[in-house]
Amino acid sequence: MHRLPAHCIEFSSVTTEFAVILLARNTRGVCAVLLGDTDSQLCTDLQQRYPQAQLSRNDSALAPWLQQVIDLLAAPLTPIEFPVDIQGTDFQKSVGAMLQDIPVGETRSYSEVAQQLGRPKAVRAVANACAANPLALIIPCHRILRADGGISGYRWGVERKRAVLAKEKKAAAGHSNSTAI
Repeated sequence: MHRLPAHCIEFSSVTTEFAVILLARNTRGVCAVLLGDTDSQLCTDLQQRYPQAQLSRNDSALAPWLQQVIDLLAAPLTPIEFPVDIQGTDFQKSVGAMLQDIPVGETRSYSEVAQQLGRPKAVRAVANACAANPLALIIPCHRILRADGGISGYRWGVERKRAVLAKEKKAAAGHSNSTAI
């Protein structure tokens, strides 16, 4: 990876059947994976998240990393092999770490995550941390459901959440069947 200036963020995007996917990296690694309907919407979102940064498109350099995200969507057990720069408050980072420990094909409720963090009354804070997550799919906030198991709001769209969960459940079931032989 070539060295970026400290306040520079490179990005690239691709349109897939699932969503427009924008991937951005800073000097420490991928700092955003955003999903949406249009490239311009995602570029605006990225600029709002990093108002002090100089944004520059670098499709060729980021193509392999963007392909890993596309591969992850297609095959949810695919490992991500690029550095990630997880930003946010300590609480947001602890929620993110907990979400990354949820196995593919499984879900948790907002209240279960709050309990596991030792903050049982922080259910809304867990929901807010998920909503602030700039690393769609990498920090799997889509694996968090309401206490009754229902699919509630998802920053990237409820239908996208439903589709990713179904794909992950199928991948996990196929994986457990292949290891049981």
